[in-house]
Amino acid sequence: MKYVIILSDGMAGRPLEELGGRTTLQAARTPVMDSLAPVSELGMASMVPEGMAPGSDTANLSVMGYDPKIYYTGRSPLEALSIGVQMEDTDVSFRCNLVSVTEEEGEYEDQVILDHSSDEIDTEDAAVLIEALKDGLGREGYEFYAGTSYRHLLIWKEGKVIELTPPHDILTRRIGEYLPKDEVLRDMMKKSYDILRNHPLNVKRKEQGLKPANSAWFWGAGKKPALTSFGERTGKKGVMISAVDLLKGIAVGADMDRILVEGANGGLHTNYEGKAGAAVEALTKGGYDFAYIHVEAPDEMGHQGRIEDKITAIEYVDEKILGGVLNGLRKAGEDFRILLLPDHPTPIEARTHTGEPVPYLLYDSTRDSQGAAVYSEATAALTGRKWQDGYLLIGHLLEEVNPEEELC
Repeated sequence: MKYVIILSDGMAGRPLEELGGRTTLQAARTPVMDSLAPVSELGMASMVPEGMAPGSDTANLSVMGYDPKIYYTGRSPLEALSIGVQMEDTDVSFRCNLVSVTEEEGEYEDQVILDHSSDEIDTEDAAVLIEALKDGLGREGYEFYAGTSYRHLLIWKEGKVIELTPPHDILTRRIGEYLPKDEVLRDMMKKSYDILRNHPLNVKRKEQGLKPANSAWFWGAGKKPALTSFGERTGKKGVMISAVDLLKGIAVGADMDRILVEGANGGLHTNYEGKAGAAVEALTKGGYDFAYIHVEAPDEMGHQGRIEDKITAIEYVDEKILGGVLNGLRKAGEDFRILLLPDHPTPIEARTHTGEPVPYLLYDSTRDSQGAAVYSEATAALTGRKWQDGYLLIGHLLEEVNPEEELC
């Protein structure tokens, strides 16, 4: 038996007036999902434990079977694992977004945050700007590392874990009240604006009609993580397929292999077919039992409030990821179980993550289940099936737990 998780990040949402009271998932054309729904198990799962922030970090740990209340030490340290930063026990890691803020007259504190991703700046351009920050903000005990797209890293040697606001939570707001109280971090963010807003690369971006990546934004602080081995815990040889450092970092911490797919960039126009093909190849020819395919696009479109593009992202997941994996495994003659779900909702009107339970679909190629006519938040909720401790759901996928004992 082969096992697959297709994680469509932020896919769930809330009913929208613009869509006649439907969610973006309900509005999307998803023939593959809907063909599986009547013969699959549908239900809801809480991937964000009560009292914890609804981030992709906590939620994806849950989906992978790691109880965030035990294993979570912060978002940025997981990304540090992916980048290859060797953290000491006394180090504190911060996510360093390259964000777009307004460039109006007045102080830095008076600017408004426009985009947490700087128009999804590409990794090559971002690396140039991170080098400029290294040169302009260099001070003993603080080290910058380039990551992917707008997602980068600051290591504070012998630092303190400070709770800071994610930039995607405060889009369109004045930034002053959300800046760090710590004097050094605050000063570095203010100086980053002076360094970046007139950088030649940002001047060129503005000429091209793109938002400038004109400020660093620190958040997601934490200390060195310590995950248990996925293989030792499950007895399965697993592989991670994702474009973002968070998921790749979780894989490193869990001693899972990673496949880097050319053209996979975490955006709307990522290489969906390449991800599906890589999973099928790993499962049918690479000796892997389990594949985790992470797709960032629905979450990004939710953060940016782009209704039609979020619908398109969901449709791409349906056609190119789910459809590609199904066709590949069926053609290879494999028996398989697929778990399809988001990690958390990213509702269009909120433009950030929320902590509600998410709908899941569990398909087994060897037997039919009593499902629903279509896959959506509403149909999954109507089944009455709900995993209160979402980190246990993967055990159900892998046939290790009895759902009758774990469902609330």
